Amino acid sequence: QVQLVESGGGLVQAGGSLRLSCAASGSIFSINDMGWYRQAPGKQRELIATITSGGSTTYEDSVKGRFTISRDNAKNTVYLQMSRLKPEDTAVYYCNSFVVTKVADQLHELDLWGQGTQVTVSS
Repeated sequence: QVQLVESGGGLVQAGGSLRLSCAASGSIFSINDMGWYRQAPGKQRELIATITSGGSTTYEDSVKGRFTISRDNAKNTVYLQMSRLKPEDTAVYYCNSFVVTKVADQLHELDLWGQGTQVTVSS
């Protein structure tokens, strides 16, 4: 059983910082792309940052220059460092990872989600 467990959300004042973590555990062969999404009340879930296994990153325009995605492949963990937070960043944040498992000499890629963590930015 492979799962993603998030941590690091909370309440912060505008202009502050938070770091989210998402650790994959279980029988893992490798991890391909990893990413962070967020969903604000009444809005659709949106992709905000991705990172490949080689470390290439992409960002949604509203978080560029403020958020940094990184990963530690040895720990099977992806991070989201959020700085200069704004009230409009308030949302539930979800990590997403494409995890490869090996079963009976066959590789399978699983599209997994974390449980979500609340980030609230007060003005």
